[in-house]
Amino acid sequence: MIYDCLIIGGGPAGLNAALVLGRARKNVLLIDEGRPRNRVTQETHGFLSRDGIKPSEFRRIALEQIRVYPTVNHVSDAAVSITGSDGDFQITTAQGEHYEGKKVLFAIGKKDIPLDINGLAEVYGKSAFVCPYCDGWELRDQPLVLIVNGAKALHLAKMISGWTSRFTICTNGPDELSDAEKEELKQHNVPIYDSPIRSIVSNEGYVQHVELEDGTRLPCTGIFFGPKLVIGSDLPQTIGCEMTEARTVVVDQFGKTNVPGIYSAGDAASEMYQAIMAASLGAIAGMSINGELLMANWQKASLQ
Repeated sequence: MIYDCLIIGGGPAGLNAALVLGRARKNVLLIDEGRPRNRVTQETHGFLSRDGIKPSEFRRIALEQIRVYPTVNHVSDAAVSITGSDGDFQITTAQGEHYEGKKVLFAIGKKDIPLDINGLAEVYGKSAFVCPYCDGWELRDQPLVLIVNGAKALHLAKMISGWTSRFTICTNGPDELSDAEKEELKQHNVPIYDSPIRSIVSNEGYVQHVELEDGTRLPCTGIFFGPKLVIGSDLPQTIGCEMTEARTVVVDQFGKTNVPGIYSAGDAASEMYQAIMAASLGAIAGMSINGELLMANWQKASLQ
């Protein structure tokens, strides 16, 4: 069988694209290994009608809803290779299965590169986060430590100030701040510590303090940190998709890549890491894919 679209990745972007295409009566295969980046978090926020939902529950509901549409299929697997061109792509999976599709949507997200900070893994998703829009409300007015360096430190400080004025910057080593950035932070009474982090001390995932190599202890109830990310798969680059320096797939406003027939959506094609944003981009890509398929069928019928 040749599917109208092969969707690689089952996060909010892939799921919403599958929903749009299923409702458009297109034959879709959703290939997903079931390891989304947000699986470490307790709740998903900022998604209207689903605020506070567990990521696993969000996924369960989404899959239940798209299964209503008989042309949508889902397999638990990982895509490992891609060949072909517009109208005739071939995907091979880790389980050795082979699938063909007219279009491909990469909704592969991003993956965290583990940071070399003792104790961070124990608090990530419970009291340490990366996005104030997702988790700032729960930590409002609380004492926080921001683990971030360089220009990103000033940017994050400005953002966090909307939720709390009680925060400290820890650069985890020599700071990369300019004199002007240091002066601006000083004017806003933001303490900066450049000693490396010895450990993050916590209890059952909830941070108590950040201990630095020089013996300083920074009491806090929450942490925001700058993550290091890589794209969820090398397949876009393998097929020739243009990538940014940050390893994000370059797409237009409709999710189209530079490779005909290849689309990307969600965190893989954006640096706005929110579930509702990913879902929105997935919907846009799904409509664009459907539009291309409809036009191709229309033109084919006109020639007969």
